[in-house]
Amino acid sequence: MSRTASHRRVVLLAALGATLGLPLASPARAQGCTQLVASGNPEYPPYLWRDPTDENRLIGANADMTQWLAREIGVPIEVQYSGPWGRVQEETRLGHLDMIAGAFFTLPRTEYMDYFHPAFYETRSVIWTRGDDSGMRFRRWNDLVGRQGVTVINNSFGEEFDRYARDKLRINQVASLEQAIQIVQNRRADYLVYEDYPAQAFLARRNITDVKMLGEPVARENLYVTMSHRSACNTPELRGRIARALYKLQRDKTIMAGFMERAIATWRKQQNGKP
Repeated sequence: MSRTASHRRVVLLAALGATLGLPLASPARAQGCTQLVASGNPEYPPYLWRDPTDENRLIGANADMTQWLAREIGVPIEVQYSGPWGRVQEETRLGHLDMIAGAFFTLPRTEYMDYFHPAFYETRSVIWTRGDDSGMRFRRWNDLVGRQGVTVINNSFGEEFDRYARDKLRINQVASLEQAIQIVQNRRADYLVYEDYPAQAFLARRNITDVKMLGEPVARENLYVTMSHRSACNTPELRGRIARALYKLQRDKTIMAGFMERAIATWRKQQNGKP
């Protein structure tokens, strides 16, 4: 077939597709990705929290990491507040958000988003209880059997512990960390399962001194960058760029360590009323 004939065939097929209402490639996929929109858990300092000067924006170590990632892949990434953590996951499932800047791995989440390897950070989830509860001990998971627990809705602590909790433990889920802590304070639960840094940050902000952390971690879990299956930017080429950048981040541990150090300092200044 000549080049002219081939060109006429392409034009004819495009016209036929438009006439019959057949789907064509989206503009973002056809022309390349020019911007990504990311979000995450907004009650997650020092990883993420709402910017007090612009509550539509998230700041913190994960936000700094995301801006570093944007420079590495050559695509701007806006890190915006999109509601509570459960809402963020739903918006990602629907494709209204391109990325999540920090999520634990669970099998159900793989149904609507891709996980980028390697992980960019490892976190610790721990047990929190009342400061006057001298009878509460934790060294292994079965120490929690028979006690009432609480955590925040849609939180995961890794596939293994999540499965154990479903089968063996009584853990209620509530809408916010603030509500979960109040339930522990009011003796309606024996313990809270939550990550160490974010819970410490919240307690410091509220000046809460009657809740304590038990030393042994429930789980150590990796934080991943993820991308919605429905994102127009989810292409093999961009996924490759993101994976290469995250591999670079993993090799140089000082990059993420610097983001964490700066985020902790920023959070403390904000809580002390400093600019």
